[in-house]
Amino acid sequence: MGKRYYCDYCDRSFQDNMHNRKKHLNGVQHHRAKKAWFDHFRDFAAILDDELAKKPCRKFLQTGVCGFGPNCRFSHMSEEDLASLKRQIEDERQHRDNPNGRSSPKRSIEEWLTRREKKRISLSSKGVLKDEEDEEGSPAESDIPQQLLSVPDLPPSLLPPPPGGWKVNPTTEWG
Repeated sequence: MGKRYYCDYCDRSFQDNMHNRKKHLNGVQHHRAKKAWFDHFRDFAAILDDELAKKPCRKFLQTGVCGFGPNCRFSHMSEEDLASLKRQIEDERQHRDNPNGRSSPKRSIEEWLTRREKKRISLSSKGVLKDEEDEEGSPAESDIPQQLLSVPDLPPSLLPPPPGGWKVNPTTEWG
């Protein structure tokens, strides 16, 4: 049957050869799916700026449906949608400029990464191969910052392992 290529953006697979892969990666459907995927991660301010720069879509205003969908070059947002987007931007700014004195999410991730690296170095110098429990007695995965766990719609290849690790059947032959 041969090798198959799976595209995470389009959620489809096909026979893997140079011609098929090039045809797929240059295709309109792939570009649309890839753009839609990366649009999930845009911040609210960029979305608002784009929508304010566009004119309203007449077809969408008249019928409530546009044949171009998300690829339309005109805006499909109503006044309520724009107001909601502005509120989300303000909420995000207030959350970022938190007056409670707590450290920013970026800093807590950096602190977590440095603690994790120090722990791995100490474990490797002791000759320990797998992560053991922290000083507090909790598993190592439980101290992962919430920001890293809240990324929506990760492709299957980037999903984190389950808390107990992958279950491996002892009778399974690898390689």
